[in-house]
Amino acid sequence: MNTVLLAIILIPLVEIYLFIKIGSQFGALNTVLLIFATAIIGVFYARYEGLNTLRSGFSQIVKNELPAYEIISGAAIAFAALLLIIPGFATDILGFLIIIPFTRKLILGKLSNNFKKKSDEKKNFIDGEFEDIEDDNDRKL
Repeated sequence: MNTVLLAIILIPLVEIYLFIKIGSQFGALNTVLLIFATAIIGVFYARYEGLNTLRSGFSQIVKNELPAYEIISGAAIAFAALLLIIPGFATDILGFLIIIPFTRKLILGKLSNNFKKKSDEKKNFIDGEFEDIEDDNDRKL
């Protein structure tokens, strides 16, 4: 089964399960307030980390270096902010893990290692040149 389709089905199921469990422990109103609180805190923290990443990117540009990590980190922070805005506890946990610099560095490092391994596997070829030889009596050996 396609992983995107599986995620579309499983994520809401996990969120509904967590809503029911947490709502039964804390009450419905407290659960709704907790959802709003995590969204608000997460968005403000995402803004803070995004500005830090932007500053770091500008300092890399001033040093005449490519801010590759900062670009990827900025995209990850934007994705984390989206996860925090979506109501739910599982998406909030994942969003906070992506926003925190230490865990973001671990996650992005793991993903980059996976891409490097895949790109190294694809480089198993021999580069060479070839020439088409037609059936011509002058060129036969």
